[in-house]
Amino acid sequence: MPDGLAERAALITGGSSGIGLAIAKALGENGYAVTISGRRPDKLEAAARDLRAEGIDVNACPAPADDEDALIALVKNHVETYGRIDVLVNSAGVGIGGALEGYQTKFIDMQLAVNIRAMIITTREAMPYLKASAKENQQAWVINLASIAGRYGQPWLSLYAATKAAVANWTNGMHKEFQNEGIRFTALSPAFVETPMTEFAKEGGVPGDKMIRPEDLSSAVLWLLSLSPNARVPEIIFERVGDDLF
Repeated sequence: MPDGLAERAALITGGSSGIGLAIAKALGENGYAVTISGRRPDKLEAAARDLRAEGIDVNACPAPADDEDALIALVKNHVETYGRIDVLVNSAGVGIGGALEGYQTKFIDMQLAVNIRAMIITTREAMPYLKASAKENQQAWVINLASIAGRYGQPWLSLYAATKAAVANWTNGMHKEFQNEGIRFTALSPAFVETPMTEFAKEGGVPGDKMIRPEDLSSAVLWLLSLSPNARVPEIIFERVGDDLF
């Protein structure tokens, strides 16, 4: 592994927009070199240009979240670029609504692959470098994007909600597996956040200006990183004011 390429570095999937991009910006502004990944190279590079314009050291590496080889190559690319992983943010996600009857199998497979399988594969590949960071700095972090939908059964979004419940549960299990090695896992479980992914909610009557801000989540990540090695936060739930479910 290369030495001295970055003092601190973060790898962020789903980093071309929304929550992932907000977290990348916050970490970059706080001294982290960041790799962002996403499915669309053009959108990813546009996000990277914006971050670089703000003085952030950023590496853009396209990686479809449903492609295992691409995810393995993503971790390798990040380590070759920056030499270390101190923070891993699994932000890539997809939600496809629909009633059970007539729901297409390809949409089932896509959500399972992107929301669960990709998170597990990326974390598995990053683990040796997270362990090295934790040994050096007493702790390293894995932040997984879940959803408040995962805490309730949701009609129409039932599969998405189920995958996000799995994200939160897996996150807790991973903490128990790696806590004695200094690796902290936290799930972020927000209600509607104003991102491209929640356009359907705006059409359904939830105004964007009444949604949670992506910066609310990036601020929470910075707070997590400020905690002592003795503290552990398994999940942060972000409720939206005035909404009992989302």
